[in-house]
Amino acid sequence: MTDPQITLYRLQACPYCERVVRTLDRLDLEYRSRYVEPMHSDRNVVKRVSGARSVPAIVDRNTGVTMSESANIVEYLEGTYEDAGAEAGA
Repeated sequence: MTDPQITLYRLQACPYCERVVRTLDRLDLEYRSRYVEPMHSDRNVVKRVSGARSVPAIVDRNTGVTMSESANIVEYLEGTYEDAGAEAGA
């Protein structure tokens, strides 16, 4: 089995993170969750990958996209993968 191409940086019980998780699950996308430090100033791993300490953040190795902000991520995932999933299921 190969590693999932999408990595989601998230916090426990974060409603914005859960919104992205629901979208990933609905689109049937494999992803890896990386839980980050609750303290904003300690989220250096997120800052290294996305340039900011905010979560959720994703890294999509399929497309080379890295982004944060849940609304942007959901829009990106739907725009990139929703049609692909529909075509695969056709």
